[in-house]
Formats: sequence, structure tokens, C-alpha cells
Amino acid sequence: MLCDAYLGACEAVMRRIHREEAAPITQAAERVADAVAADRLVHVFGPGGHSNLAAQELFYRAGGLMHVSPILDEGTLLSNGALRSTAMERLPGYGATVIETAALGEGDLLLLVNAFGVNAAVIDAAVAARGRGVFVIGFSSRSTAAAIPPSHRARHPSGANLHDLVDIAIDTKVPDGDAAVSLNGVGTIGPVSTFANAFALNALVLRTVAVLHARGHAPAVWRSRNAGAGDRNDAVLVEAMRARVPCL
Repeated sequence: MLCDAYLGACEAVMRRIHREEAAPITQAAERVADAVAADRLVHVFGPGGHSNLAAQELFYRAGGLMHVSPILDEGTLLSNGALRSTAMERLPGYGATVIETAALGEGDLLLLVNAFGVNAAVIDAAVAARGRGVFVIGFSSRSTAAAIPPSHRARHPSGANLHDLVDIAIDTKVPDGDAAVSLNGVGTIGPVSTFANAFALNALVLRTVAVLHARGHAPAVWRSRNAGAGDRNDAVLVEAMRARVPCL
């Protein structure tokens, strides 16, 4: 029963994204397609413990775009300590430093992903990126941001929300607190943000490929190295990107 409820909750969130966010995803896909067609990188940053998975989801991914370059900052990665991750994502100024270190600038494109969209790292990253002329596409949950009080310690000192600061905002529909299944005596369990972020991001990739295909452009796409001609396909892509994408 619990797994049925969890499956229903995840499916409901993804269906809402598919139904309600088609317009911003399509708009964002045009910008990503422009970058890929111009042989420019698509940078992805997911400041926050599990939001970092969003950047990893799109990078070096079978069926994904070659031009993705993740910003996997050591400060907020759970592998360096969960409590450290929380402390760093709440540290004012840290997100701006990450953007500056990544040397993002005029004309660059950044996908900025955070389940709640209120922490200092993601807010400062958005402000710093746009201040440097970067086009920013944000992924976060509007309802979750609205549910977090202005005085909550997790918020950026300004009280800002990610969706108000970016060029294009895509609402991931993550419920308040992330967990979506209620159990008497326990509370809510079963987080959905990873599924929501992955679905929204891959929906953007799919739409981007469709846009490029309609323009007569065949984008370079990673293949699984565990199947078919994946090694041969990906070796060409690695050669093209090795000097440009630090994580390769």
C-alpha cells in the first residue's frame, strides 16, 4: 500500500510538470538548442545535498546531450559530509564564489536546480550568474518556496525565491517538505524531488533535441558504454569535450 501511494505521488508530480510546465520547458529548450547549435556548453549546478544529483543526471548520460558541463562543487556534495553540505548551502556568498570559480560569463547558459529554491547558495548563484551576463534557467518548486517562512534559517538573508530571479523558471511541483506519503505515527515519507528534477531536466533535453532536429541539426548524444557501439560513439565525444568540460 505504501509503495502504491508513493508511485502515485511520483507519477502525479511528473504528470503535473508535463501538463503545466510545457510552455516554460519549450521556451527553455529554444535557448538550450541555441547554445548547442552554437557549440556552447550547457552548465548545470544543483547546490544542495540531493539537488547535486540533478547536475549528475544530465552529465555523461546515455541518451543525453554532449554539451552538458556539470558544476559538481565539493562544498555541497553529500560525499564530503551531510552536515557540511547543509552548512555550505546556507552560507551567504558561497554560491557566488562557485559561479565565479566556474568562470561563467556573458552569453553562457546555466541550469540552476534546487528542490526548494530558497537557500543562500542557490540564490547567490542565481544573482551572481545573471550579474555576469549568464542566461539562467531555474528548476524549483514554487509551492514549497511559498510554504517556507521568510524568517526560516534555511532561507537566503534576502528572503528571495529562485523562481523570481531567473530568466526562465520551471516549477518542479515538489510538495512542502519533499516527502509525499503519510503514515500514521511516523509522518511523511517517500521523497519525490529527485524524480521531479530528473523528469523536468530530461523533458528539457528531449524538447531540445526535437527543436534541433526540426532545425536540421543532429546533436551529439552520449550512448551507454555497456551496449552496442557505445565505446566508439563516446570516444569521439570525449575527444571533442575533454579540454572544455572539467569533469571529463
